[in-house]
Amino acid sequence: MARTINVAAIQTAYGTDLAANIAKTQDFIRQAAANGAQVILPSELFQGPYFCVAQEERWFAEAHPWREHPCVTALAPLAAELGVVLPISIFEREGPHYFNSLVMVDADGSLMGVYRKSHIPDGPGYMEKYYFRPGDTGFKVWDTRFGRLGVGICWDQWYPEAARAMALMGAEVLFYPTAIGSEPHDATLDTAAPWRRAMQGHAVSNVIPVVGANRIGFEPWDDYPGGGQAFYGSSFIADHRGDLVSALGRDDEGLVQASFDLDFLAAHRAAWGFFRDRRTDLYGALTAPRPA
Repeated sequence: MARTINVAAIQTAYGTDLAANIAKTQDFIRQAAANGAQVILPSELFQGPYFCVAQEERWFAEAHPWREHPCVTALAPLAAELGVVLPISIFEREGPHYFNSLVMVDADGSLMGVYRKSHIPDGPGYMEKYYFRPGDTGFKVWDTRFGRLGVGICWDQWYPEAARAMALMGAEVLFYPTAIGSEPHDATLDTAAPWRRAMQGHAVSNVIPVVGANRIGFEPWDDYPGGGQAFYGSSFIADHRGDLVSALGRDDEGLVQASFDLDFLAAHRAAWGFFRDRRTDLYGALTAPRPA
């Protein structure tokens, strides 16, 4: 009997009320599970607005230890109730350190561990280095009830090395929770299409499905009247060819969902030879800090 996996991602807008954001996410999880989804991905930092638009120390109070984070304590029991796997993005505090993290919750509600975002951006509207340390977990892949899953968080999704590392670790599907939209320094810059294409490239180069979840809506900046961030949605699922098999528009609220035959994908990866034909003896420039 073939091994199959049904995956989904949530695209919606979030406000300042943590409890309301969790409740909204719970509703979408129930809807996806009712549609047969086994792994359901909310977007990045869905606990509240994307606060990294400016450097404001008040936001540090919104971080929690990963096992005690309100999003985790609320959604882990739901995972057990519905028998679904939930990759949960959080603002994590560990002692004096702060991370942009993801907690993998298995279908029995157990906490499988935490991944801390490896690549931290720093630019207009995305000032994450003020809030987050670079992740210290390395890339993570988990053996969940429904398959071996790899995760990256937002800026991680632009790096082919991250996707390849997880594929080499045996990931069968890659998941990327995201919060991305307008670029405050350049109103003409729109990265929605390149954002998708980068991850579609990971899919075809590693012969692996990729799931991207982004938020939507305009989030005003409290301390900068007239300013704000417009998130462009465009959440999607790409198959092993990099083709879009489920996608939403820039303003749509809802779910993307698709099913995959994991045994077929494993055989297809072997047949293509992308891993067999690797030349690690030539790849030194990838790990040298300043290659010649």
